[in-house]
Amino acid sequence: MAAGGALAPLGVLVLAGAMLGVWHAAAAQEEASPAPAEAPPAAVAPAVPGAGRSTGLPMPRFVSLGADRVNLRYGPGREYPISWVLARKGLPVEIVAEFDTWRKVKLHDDDEGWVHASLLSSRRTILVTEAVRELRRTPDDGARVVLRAEPGVVGDLVDCEEAWCRVDIQGRRGWLRRDAFWGILPDEMPN
Repeated sequence: MAAGGALAPLGVLVLAGAMLGVWHAAAAQEEASPAPAEAPPAAVAPAVPGAGRSTGLPMPRFVSLGADRVNLRYGPGREYPISWVLARKGLPVEIVAEFDTWRKVKLHDDDEGWVHASLLSSRRTILVTEAVRELRRTPDDGARVVLRAEPGVVGDLVDCEEAWCRVDIQGRRGWLRRDAFWGILPDEMPN
């Protein structure tokens, strides 16, 4: 986005790696907490396969960070030390386990940790990965380019059709190939 707030046609959205909002907690730990004497409790198997025990919702599933600052912990509770501080509201995360009000999440780089459910949002977002990606007007490789987005750009997931998903990046809607971003399961068809 340009400094004045307008997007230049076919402009490139730039986010530096630091803008992903991930800091190691060794430097930014909000509270001193001793290492727990025992390992974190294992997430109990759900009554319905593929569903979370606490919520009954499908697992794994994607959600996003609902706060500007989220502590990623080694275990499901405030007594567990912070491993990372995630500082980017809207960043997509994959819920892989549940324990009471805590969710074990996986980040785009495969790091995992526990966050309190109140810090997550059901809003579906995507994270552009690996290279500059072209957002297209229609779900076709030959379609007009609406926007180019650099790795690290976050947008809203609108819906999907087979190999393409419609996304909204700062008010600009278009289509991205499913392999151009992180934030959706391989066979998932959100509407």
